[in-house]
Amino acid sequence: MYRVCFLVLLLASLVISSTAADRPTLYIIRHGEKSSDPKDSGLNADGFRRAQCLRDVFGVNSTYDIGYIVAPRPNRYGLHRRSFETILPLAIDLGLAVDLSCKRNQVKCVANLVDKFQGPGNILISWRHGKMKEIVEELGSDHVPEYPEDRFDLIWTLPFPYDNITAVRSEGCPGLDTRSFLKVQG
Repeated sequence: MYRVCFLVLLLASLVISSTAADRPTLYIIRHGEKSSDPKDSGLNADGFRRAQCLRDVFGVNSTYDIGYIVAPRPNRYGLHRRSFETILPLAIDLGLAVDLSCKRNQVKCVANLVDKFQGPGNILISWRHGKMKEIVEELGSDHVPEYPEDRFDLIWTLPFPYDNITAVRSEGCPGLDTRSFLKVQG
């Protein structure tokens, strides 16, 4: 009897650990630089330069192994399109469709997409900085830093179970990003 229970527990732990190991890593970035004109909801010239840079940062030859990209759905007037514009060149290079099924304030929707993703590769989310903390909190983290208002280059790394930002790195886009010390808080 004890041997049977031990074997059942051993097999269950192997299934659980292999499932966790198979889960993708989540990378969250802010959209590229925006226009100073509040009526313009698109990227400015630096934002488009960043979008081109991300083709190298997350592209085919990178170690990020992106298999799924999520951005908020632009509204019918074309507003809230910065996040989509930021990752579109990368998505084209990778041959991936961008999942635009969540509106910009629907953090629960984003968390559900992450939880349900079963495909190969890791997940890249491009979003507005004011909602990035809420997305990570919805995934289960209690200690999430605010994304800095003056930065557009930070990559938040969250391995499964997505309850802790384990690394914050600069995208390192030449001419756009400043080198500075980054520390994970929390």
